[in-house]
This record gives sequence, structure tokens and C-alpha cells, in this order.
Amino acid sequence: MSDVLDRFIRYVRVWTTSQEGVEDRYPSTERQKDLLQMLLEELKGMGLEDAEMDEYGYVMATLPGNLDGEKAGRVPTIGLIAHVDTSPEVSGKDVKPILHENYDGSDIVLPGEEGVVIEVRENPHLLENVGNTIITSDGSTLLGADDKAGVAEIMAAVKLLVEDPSIPHGRVRIGFTPDEEVGNGTKYFDVQKFGADIAYTIDGGEIGEVEDETFNAMSATFTITGINVHPGYAKDKMVNSTRIAAEIIDMVPPTMAPETTEGRTGYLHPHHMTGGVEETTVKMLIRDFTMEGIGEKVNILENIAELQRARYPKARIDLDIKESYRNMKFKLDEDRRVVDYAVEAVSRAGVAPKKAIIRGGTDGAMLSYRGLLTPNIFAGGMNFHSRREYIPLESMEAAVRTIMELLKLYSERS
Repeated sequence: MSDVLDRFIRYVRVWTTSQEGVEDRYPSTERQKDLLQMLLEELKGMGLEDAEMDEYGYVMATLPGNLDGEKAGRVPTIGLIAHVDTSPEVSGKDVKPILHENYDGSDIVLPGEEGVVIEVRENPHLLENVGNTIITSDGSTLLGADDKAGVAEIMAAVKLLVEDPSIPHGRVRIGFTPDEEVGNGTKYFDVQKFGADIAYTIDGGEIGEVEDETFNAMSATFTITGINVHPGYAKDKMVNSTRIAAEIIDMVPPTMAPETTEGRTGYLHPHHMTGGVEETTVKMLIRDFTMEGIGEKVNILENIAELQRARYPKARIDLDIKESYRNMKFKLDEDRRVVDYAVEAVSRAGVAPKKAIIRGGTDGAMLSYRGLLTPNIFAGGMNFHSRREYIPLESMEAAVRTIMELLKLYSERS
């Protein structure tokens, strides 16, 4: 086994699923610390003496630079970041990784659960990997390449750098985080303590991708307060908040749904409704790549609220809108070197680079707005958060080469 494969197989077997809606502890599941502790010990074993895990589970360590003289002071400190948790959408317990060596281009039938097949017609990317080694779960769980592939790739790169001092690089900071999948990966991340000038999350998808753009994100909550009366005597008295909530959802244009949009088109997504006759809550996601698009969608929701208030004057209809994060491109454009170097590093690693956008968020967006510019580089996995998740070994090896080339670029150009 290559080192990156050996690490990946070990890491995915550790159960690290995070949990939605947990406010009273961090990380959301204690089990994430099992892998974080393992990584801490492995970093110390490679000679990174300052490796530590803080009270929140963040693991940080320093690989000192090996440049001499004046140049050493000019090369920025580069951060490499990945998250250890896996999505709570699909079980990540007892992952059984399977290696499909010398892949032949056919559908991949996963034996752990009946009917779970990775079909080539839905995954044409597979045909680019004929002859390669494809890694999947057995189909009863997700695989965990998001983002244990990134974790393994960073660790494999660090090992190579430790063992071969002839590879030039400046100071490198390594960071492993919990709870990214539930939106809290940077909640307690101390940017100053991390001490990087520029960082990269190794958390993207398909081989070659460099992602420098995310949605702008807001969340909207409708709270509808009605009047509950015995239904047998409700004529002209009851105001059913669930019916009003259903109408609000129905008024959202179907052309703005996630299931009808792609590319740079944003969406309005009602994703959660709870309540009864007296009070109902509807939660929606607002997403767009431009702030103008966000503004248009906010106006639509505000108009829906006003129409429903006029239609149901006895009801109380509150609309609360909060910002979640902004498009990281707005910040990354302040220093395009951080993206340009990533694209060039992919090319130098022997892979065709692909500039990509993220139809979602990333820890890099939050970090960029806290002063640490952090684009996203591919980890190589496909079908994240799914039993049909897979990753080619060759994509992971390419990610390791990309990390090495990126660090060499900064040492050459600074």
C-alpha cells in the first residue's frame, strides 16, 4: 500500500460522524476526538514536537521550514486544513472500505446492502479511472472521503517532507478540525494561534479542482402564530398556522428550488417545518453567488410574509433573516496569488487544473473573512454524503503531489 492509502483505510474505519443541532458541547460528538487523538500521536511520532489538541478538539502542529538565510523570512507560513467528521446524513459507523483494483469500467455493485450500485451512466467520471484503484465502502455506510481523504493526504505530505529535507518549503501549519459537516468547523478555531499567513482546505471533490467561490448564504425563519379552537366549533374562529405555513412554502417559486437550479443560479430552499395549529415554524435557506441575487430572494420572502399578513390578519407572521456566510471570492480577490499558485501546483503535479465553484459553504469562507485567505483544493472523492461515495487512489496521490508542489512554489516565488 502507498502511505496515503494506508492512512486513508485506517482513518475511515474510525467512527467520527458529527451531530446536527447540538449546542451544549463541542465537538458535537465525542467520538471525533478518537481520530483527532490518533492524528495528534502520529504527528508527534513524525517529530512535530509542538503538536497539540485543545479543549475543543482542534489539532494543530508545525512543520518548520528548511530554507536558509534571508529567503526563510520572506516565505509565508502556509496552513493545510482538513476536517475529521463525516456527514450525519448517512451512517459512518463500522465503515468497511473495499479496494476495486484495476477497475474495468463497469458498474460497481456494493455487497453490504442490496441495490446499492455505483452506475457508470450516473458517474461517467469512473471511465476516466479504468485501470486505476477505486475505493468504496461496502454500501451499508458512506465511505468518509469527505474529508478523511484530505486528512490522509496532508499527513502523507507531511511524512514525505519530514523524510526528505531536500524538498524546499517554508514553515507549514497543520490543522485538523471537527464539526465541519454541521456548519461549525471554525466555531472555536483560533486564527491567531494557528499563525498561518495563507491556508488551504484539502476538502474539494474531483481531481484537479481548485475552488475559490462559494454561495452567499442567509437563513430565513417564518414563525406563524395562529389561534387554536376545537375543530368542531372552529368556524370563523380558528386560524390554522400549519395551513398558512403550507401556503408560504407553496408561494416560493419552483424555479428557485435547489432541485431545479445548477451552476451559478441560487435558490430558496424550505428545509424544515415544525409545529401545530397554534404555532408553526418554517426554516429556509437563501443562497446566491451575488449579493444582488441574495437581495432579490430576501425581497421575495418579505413580500410573501406581507401577503400572508394581509390574507390572515388574525395571525401573527414573523420573518427573521440572518446571514450565515459570504462568498469567499470577495476576499480571495484581494490576493489572487493564493488561487493562482494552487492552480499552478495542480498543473505541476501532472493534473489538468479545473477552476470550480462550490454550491455550498466551506470552512475556507469563514476563515477568509476572519483574515486567513483559504481557498479549497481537491481531495479526490465523489458522491460525498452517500453510500455510493468513491475515491480513486490515483486522485489521492495527485492531491499529495499538489500539496508538495504548492509548498515548493511559495519557496521559489517569495
